[in-house]
Amino acid sequence: MPWMYLIIAGCFEVIGIIGIKRASEKDNFLNNVILIGGFMISFAFLLEALKTIPLSTAYAVWTGIGTVGGAIVGMLLFKEPRNLLRMLFIFGIIGAVVALKLLG
Repeated sequence: MPWMYLIIAGCFEVIGIIGIKRASEKDNFLNNVILIGGFMISFAFLLEALKTIPLSTAYAVWTGIGTVGGAIVGMLLFKEPRNLLRMLFIFGIIGAVVALKLLG
């Protein structure tokens, strides 16, 4: 269950990242709710995961999910550049996160 909490925390981190981007484009109540709510829920699940998963592993996985999720959301929703090298590095992050899960 702690790994599920960590994955959920990473997904809500991505929602918080979407809120950051939206608030930077238009600072309104909804965008700030998405930003603050996403990160608050993310931190709550991260705290639960940290009760059993080592800090170094949990933090690396959490930020990895946020980094990959943010890059994918940026490409899909915000028209950020897509190229082969960028995709290669995204898969590198995914590989590192999977390796940490297998080791820890």
